[in-house]
Parts: sequence; C-alpha cells; structure tokens
Amino acid sequence: MKNDRIETEIEALGKSRVISPIENKDGKSVLKQPFITDKDGVLISVDARISRKMIELGEPLPAFEKAGPRRNIYFDPSKLRCAIATCGGLCPGLNDIIRAIVMQLFYGYGVKTIYGVQYGLQGFIPKYGHDIIDLVPEVVEDILDMGGSILGSSRGPQDIDEVVDCLERMNIGILFMVGGDGTMKAASKIADVITKRGLKISVVGIPKTIDNDIYLVARSFGFDTAVDVATVAIKGASKEAEAYPNCIGLVKLMGRHSGFIAATAALAQQDVNYVLIPEVEFDLDGPSGLLATLEKRLKARGHAVIVVAEGAGQKFFDHSGDAKDKSGNVILKDIGIFLKVKIGEYLKAKNMEYSIKYIDPSYMIRSLPANANDSVFCGFLGRDAVHAGIAGKTKVIIGHWNNQFVHVPMAASIGKRKSVLPGDKLWQTVLESTGQGSLVNG
Repeated sequence: MKNDRIETEIEALGKSRVISPIENKDGKSVLKQPFITDKDGVLISVDARISRKMIELGEPLPAFEKAGPRRNIYFDPSKLRCAIATCGGLCPGLNDIIRAIVMQLFYGYGVKTIYGVQYGLQGFIPKYGHDIIDLVPEVVEDILDMGGSILGSSRGPQDIDEVVDCLERMNIGILFMVGGDGTMKAASKIADVITKRGLKISVVGIPKTIDNDIYLVARSFGFDTAVDVATVAIKGASKEAEAYPNCIGLVKLMGRHSGFIAATAALAQQDVNYVLIPEVEFDLDGPSGLLATLEKRLKARGHAVIVVAEGAGQKFFDHSGDAKDKSGNVILKDIGIFLKVKIGEYLKAKNMEYSIKYIDPSYMIRSLPANANDSVFCGFLGRDAVHAGIAGKTKVIIGHWNNQFVHVPMAASIGKRKSVLPGDKLWQTVLESTGQGSLVNG
C-alpha cells in the first residue's frame, strides 16, 4: 500500500456555523469525551520505517480525519430531515446500524424527522410504490435481536437523477446509505449529481460486507458474527468427520474474492486441515494437488476437514457466458458441490471407503442478528455517521483504521478490494495451523 498516494481530504457542504446542541443541552456537554476537530487525525501507517522515511523526505505523514462529534455543525437539527437506506445483500448488524443512527439523531441532536427508505434504492423510485417508514425511537428500540433489515433491501442499479429528485421532493438534508462497494459507488454518483445541482445534501456511507474486504477499512460490521457462526459449522463438520471411516467434513463459507472468513474461522476452530481461498491457487490433480494430499491424510488419520471460500477454485470452471446478478456481480460456480463430487470420484476410483459431510451455512449467517461484539461496533459506526452528516461532511464513509473510527473519502475506497496477502501473518498462521503446505504442483 502506498500511503502517500491515498487521498484523505473530506468534502464538506460549507462552513459549520451552528453550535452543536450536544454542547448546549442543559448548559453543558452531555459527552464525557472532548469534541473532535478536523485536525485530529489517525495515521494511515504505523510502520516506523515508513514514517521515518517520509520524515526524512520532508513529507507529511498521511492520516485519516478522525470521526466523532464536532463543536460546530452545518445543519440546524430542528429543521433537518434525514433518510436511511440499506442496500445489497443482508448482513448481521444492519438493524443495529439503523437503531444507532435513529437514536443519535433523535436524542443526541433533536432531529425529529427521520425516514426509512424501504428496499434500498428502489424506495426512491416512484414506479415501485414502496412506502416510507417514519423512524422514531419506538420503532427501532427493540430491533437489535432481529436479523436482516427492517427497511428491507434490493440489488441492481436505479436512475440516479430519479433518486436525487426524490431527495429534493422530501427535502432531505442527510442521506445515510448502508451497503457494499456497489452501494458506495451509487452513493458517490448520487453525491455528484447533488453537487451538480447545487444542492446542500450530505451523503454518508456505512460500508457493509460480511467478507471484510472493503479497501481502507480494517474491519467491517458483520464479520465477527460470521466468524462466530462459521466456527460452529466447522465444529459440526469436525465431529462428523471423526465419527466415520475416511470421512471428510467439507464446509463452504462466504468470500467471493477474499478469504478472511475462511482463514479466520479456521484459526478460531483449529480442527481444519485444508483452507482454500480465492487469493491462493491450488491444484486438484498431481502429487501436490488437493486430491493426492487428501488421500494421504485419510490413510494416515482417517478423517479430514476442508474449509473453502465460495470464490476459491473458480479456475476449474468454464466462465464463458457467465450470468450476473442484479448488482452486476458474476454469479460464481459452486466450488463446494464441485469439490464434493471430485473428491468422491477420486476416492471411489482408489477403491477407498469414504463419506463426505457437506455444510453450507452462508444464508443462515447473512440473515442472523449481530453478536455482542458486532452490535457494539455497529453502534459506534452509526453514531459517527450521524456526527459526520450533521457536520456537513459528504461523499464520506465511516471506517475503522488503527483501532480508531475515521472518515474515509468514498473515492479512495470504492472500486478497490482488500485481500488476504499470502505472505502476511494471517495466511502464514493458517498454514502453520493446518500443515497443508502448498497445494500447487511444481
């Protein structure tokens, strides 16, 4: 990562001239923490070698703007209207985000008009006829234990001009969008049209991906819950494998392009013998391929556990004429079923007794409520999103970096992806834990 090339400046709608009601409530601040200023930063790199080199070159150390409440804000909360939309796939923590935004707006700043836009971007388009939900504390106070999103979601592009038309009609001042990379791209386009029209509407993104692969975001909400539940699936696969002769527990987990869930869950439940992720190639056939090494493992130990990320091994499929979902993502071929068939064919040809227990908990994980860690994390994200929007920040996402919550420009993050690096500690520890070695011939 070239830190000196990362854009960190955050756009704003204008000067912040309104004194925050947080400070004025009862004549004193209700916060125990000091207000944050735009000069408060979080270093992008904590590598001492990089920092020393930049200091020697006379270059400023790049830092993200720190998230949190500002003493001076842009909007007058008593006249402000806000909207919240959740887009894309489901993820644990969506309701936690919604609740945190509503509670902070209502009680923290005194904003009384908060709209929930149903079914993602469709909710802004008249032809779909989706109703708007008035979000008040009574509506959201008990939603933490509910999975999914009380606002619903949808995939696929919508006309950006129609979205902005709707924002104008509703007199929205801040739009909060919760979603993945496609949603953040749409949010950036919405903000561009808003700027082109000369409107004063803040667009704040809260990045969502259960895969934890958002660029310049160290941790995304829902990931902790996903690892928790994936660990339970691995425990089940391990016990099944131990119970039968030459039994293989095969678990397919989320991870279209990045194997963070598979790698982390394997370390959390160290009964796994093989971890297959999109970032690391593996062969099926040949002396070092998965099938031959699995055969040796079964002969030596009598059972095995394999964890595979959904995007691994796509090289084994014909991708000509691949279909795409409504968000434009290529619909991946099912590596889990593929491996189950190939392993079965191989062991049958070797006249080996075997059984395969296949587990795919993907959709169950996506729709679950957040666990305790994720719920707390979502609360921070939602409240900091409100602080950013009220201060007039726009085209910004709320991220987590070096154990701090920060403002990241949308342009710096969208269209890029964080991946497991084969040379880094996470993957090297997976190799140490599993002992699988390289599964590539030659």
